[in-house]
Amino acid sequence: MSNAPIGFESTDHPVLAIEDLTVSFDGFKAVDKLNLYVQRNEVRVVIGPNGAAGKTTVLDLICGKTQATSGSIRFNNHELTKMSEHAIVRVGVGRKFQTPSIYENLSVFENLEMSFPRGRKVFGALTFKRTADVVARVESVAAEIFLDQHLYTQADLLSHGQKQWLEIGMLLMQEPELLMLDEPVAGMSVSEREKTAQLLGRISQGRSVVVIEHDMDFVKSIAHKVTVLHQGKILAEGSMDKVQSDPKVIDVYLGH
Repeated sequence: MSNAPIGFESTDHPVLAIEDLTVSFDGFKAVDKLNLYVQRNEVRVVIGPNGAAGKTTVLDLICGKTQATSGSIRFNNHELTKMSEHAIVRVGVGRKFQTPSIYENLSVFENLEMSFPRGRKVFGALTFKRTADVVARVESVAAEIFLDQHLYTQADLLSHGQKQWLEIGMLLMQEPELLMLDEPVAGMSVSEREKTAQLLGRISQGRSVVVIEHDMDFVKSIAHKVTVLHQGKILAEGSMDKVQSDPKVIDVYLGH
């Protein structure tokens, strides 16, 4: 697997700016005064010890599943802490959870079609027509996620890796500007992991991608920048090489 992620052009204004973000559960600070900035075209990987880092909680806060106790999450000048989950999706934030949530009894085509923005609204679903623009978008996304030869395959017949790609495709149908993926290569074969690395390199062109991952070879192949979380705070940040050689990181994470 190549260890050279595609580079990205940094801009002065981060697409995602998290400042002094804190969330407390019964006095326990799962995220503690976190500051995190992500640029357009960037693949940011967040790593940290399981259970105690606050990684998934950060994604929950960004997508509105969990409410912040204090602090700010600004995405393209929208203050996400004041918005509902649905409103956050509408301004361009897409989130993939660890377990694929696809419609197993529908084909790949139908899964992607249902995710087309017009088909997701209540009245839109009732009046939804399979127009040429829908078909073109489905075919384009299917090719991007390596499923163009499986458009009419029922989703439950796909391999585990293909199901993960399908869910990423369902998010891509909505053209999000920020895509968040929680352990996207867990349970994948080596070849599926390599193709997923290619996919993330491609889909970060023109958008930001935030990934939580434990597979260090995979992290090295995709990350423009790595953030190490520990007990809800940033322990280290920078290139994979810099983070891997940081004594604090070795002590709390990589050394165990």
